[in-house]
Amino acid sequence: MMELQVFKQDGSKVSKVKLNEFVFGIEPHDDAVFRAVQSELTNSRQGTHAAKNRSKVRGGGRKPFKQKGRGVARAGSTRSPLWKGGGTVFGPEPHGYSYKLPKKMKCLARRSVLSHKAKSDAVIVIDELNISVPKTKEFSKILSDLNISEKKVAVLLGEGKDLVFLAGRNLPNVAILEAAHASTYDLIDCDVILIEKSGVEALTEQLMVK
Repeated sequence: MMELQVFKQDGSKVSKVKLNEFVFGIEPHDDAVFRAVQSELTNSRQGTHAAKNRSKVRGGGRKPFKQKGRGVARAGSTRSPLWKGGGTVFGPEPHGYSYKLPKKMKCLARRSVLSHKAKSDAVIVIDELNISVPKTKEFSKILSDLNISEKKVAVLLGEGKDLVFLAGRNLPNVAILEAAHASTYDLIDCDVILIEKSGVEALTEQLMVK
């Protein structure tokens, strides 16, 4: 079973934690990761893009000129797609891009990313993350003590902590969220995962889906 060092906020070592091989030690499944990230990104699209066709463009109700006698092509509306200011043919229309991914595939994708990060020494376990004052300076000091201040960090908490969130929200390279709510994209879109010991337990319990 894989073991990782557990650190305190000041960077000192405190103990070790055993990681479940089924969650942190599998062979990454690239296709599952791709499908999960694609699903998360497409589900976030609004899908409100639209263009006006001839029936939606304002005006054009009157026939521009008589049907016969001019020696030109007949026309019934100035909003025809052939005319300047007319409607669009086959333009984009609002529609949803979202699709549902099977739960087992979602879990497989997250386990794949966690396993890859763990094998790449990109997972740092912290005993507990506590901040008494919601100051960015306090949070930056913790990152400096752990030697990850220059990296893009995903901070995974065992449970929601308002002061920690407030202290780190102004840092552009830091994302703070509960471990149980971390998506595949959240896990893959970072250099380092900083996770509380309780967050490891929460993720292990959640991802033990076979």
